[in-house]
Amino acid sequence: MSADITTPMRLAKKREVTYSFLFARPDGDQLAEIGELLTAERIRPVIDKVFPFEQAKEALEYLAQGRAKGKVVVKVR
Repeated sequence: MSADITTPMRLAKKREVTYSFLFARPDGDQLAEIGELLTAERIRPVIDKVFPFEQAKEALEYLAQGRAKGKVVVKVR
C-alpha cells in the first residue's frame, strides 16, 4: 500500500506544522541555499537511520526493503 502525495500534508496540518516539497537540481547555488536553510534550522531533514561507512552494504539492503521513513545516512567520518 503506497501513500498518496497528500498524506504528508494532511499529517502536517493535523499537527499544525508547515510541510512542503523541495526538489533539488544538480545546481551549486541551490545546494548552497539548502545548506543555509539547514544551518538556520528553517528546514530539518527526517533521518530514519545512520550507518557507519563500514556498514554501507547493510544501509543499501535496508533501503531496498522500502520501509525507511526518512533519509538513510552513511556516515563517512
